[in-house]
Amino acid sequence: MTNTHLPMLLSRESGEALADQIVRSVAARIDERLLRPGARMPSIRQFATAHGVSAFTVVAGYDRLVAQGYLESRRGAGFFVRERAVAEQRTPAPTPARERAPATLDVAWLIRSMFRQAPLHLSPGAGVLPSDWLDGAAVANALRALSRQNSSSLMNYGAPQGFLPLRQQLQLKLAEIEIEASPEQLVMTLGVTQALDLVAREFCQPGDTVLVDDPAWFLMFGSFAAMGLKVVGVRRLADGPDIAQLAQLAELHKPRLFVLNSVLHNPSSTSLSAAKAFQVLRLAEQHGFTVVEDDIYSDLHPGGATRLAALDQLQHVIYLGGFSKSMAANLRVGYIATSSERAQRLADRKMLATLTTSDIGERVVYKVLSEGHYRKHLDRIRTRLDAVRPRALRRLEQLGMRPDPAPAAGMFVWVDAGRDTNLLAAQAMQEDLLLAPGSLFSPNQLPSTYMRLNVATLQEEGVWAFFEKAMKQA
Repeated sequence: MTNTHLPMLLSRESGEALADQIVRSVAARIDERLLRPGARMPSIRQFATAHGVSAFTVVAGYDRLVAQGYLESRRGAGFFVRERAVAEQRTPAPTPARERAPATLDVAWLIRSMFRQAPLHLSPGAGVLPSDWLDGAAVANALRALSRQNSSSLMNYGAPQGFLPLRQQLQLKLAEIEIEASPEQLVMTLGVTQALDLVAREFCQPGDTVLVDDPAWFLMFGSFAAMGLKVVGVRRLADGPDIAQLAQLAELHKPRLFVLNSVLHNPSSTSLSAAKAFQVLRLAEQHGFTVVEDDIYSDLHPGGATRLAALDQLQHVIYLGGFSKSMAANLRVGYIATSSERAQRLADRKMLATLTTSDIGERVVYKVLSEGHYRKHLDRIRTRLDAVRPRALRRLEQLGMRPDPAPAAGMFVWVDAGRDTNLLAAQAMQEDLLLAPGSLFSPNQLPSTYMRLNVATLQEEGVWAFFEKAMKQA
């Protein structure tokens, strides 16, 4: 079989890497059936000579074409155009149809919508900051620094409890908020999501009750229910849980866990008062339940907030934290702080589920934290949130949407729109806007006039134009 002749023009002035040009040009010829299945490609040396490029560049291009399914490599014979199934043939991607909201909005719908490839500034219900608010340069620099290290350290599994230097760094970080935790008391996780899953599986059996804030972070409702747990909401007030209701529910249900945000509660951005913190701990001791303190928004608070773990020093409290809201969601680095004995049990359970967490992600977070720039980054985020929040609150009130309460910090505002926000969210989806209706934030999932808005994403006039039109129709 003779080699295929591949005349193509490669440009060194286009700004596109030569290997990228090879991949694009060859793939296009195969897609257009100009290169038939089974055709033999020019040898690496022949291609390099014919097009005036290095053999290394040709190898890089061919290897990527093999990885993408365009070519196959036959040992001792060379590279050949691969026979591809009809379904694999590359065709122009159709313009995505506008997603229609289902008849019943649920947690799965919101999560799917959050992860669709839409601009974040069109997602006023999103749970993260816009990417341009985050310090992408710091993360990129940390990744580059890792790439220059001995590669063997990046090829193996991480430690069961997580990268030790990062746990040592977290010991210092927690000490700043008066939580004493040695590295042996810390377990790194794939974000707070895995941390909650590990804790629930360690402490609960199917049929057990878990108390949660109401409203609260919606994802854990489905996660706990999938484990066979009963999820019961405790009314959240401006200064923390309704203590009288918490006492009644603890007496009635004998819960194993109570999960709450102490600082910058999701979705209201309220924080726990010292008085409520002491009362929660008293009830935990009285009724024998463990408090799980989810402090994922900790770094967005200006300081001085009360932490249950600081008062309790990890006796009846398990403390959760992470960096998805302040550094990069894609790193998926979270942690659990608890007693040494519980930490070992949780690390063992983590190994049964995922072996270890990503050592690379943990090294990146360590690099960012240890270089000292993270504090200034947080100061910039808080300053920026403080600048946009008052304007957003004023505009919401002018439209008849009442913040309840009006937050002094954080990214979220819990708004009473005065109408069923499931309907509002469905209407918004038709205009490619993502809202987070209040029904999703309660364990009972009943219709609600409330919704969560992210003040960092309320900067586009298109969002306000939608709200103005929608509220006039109410």
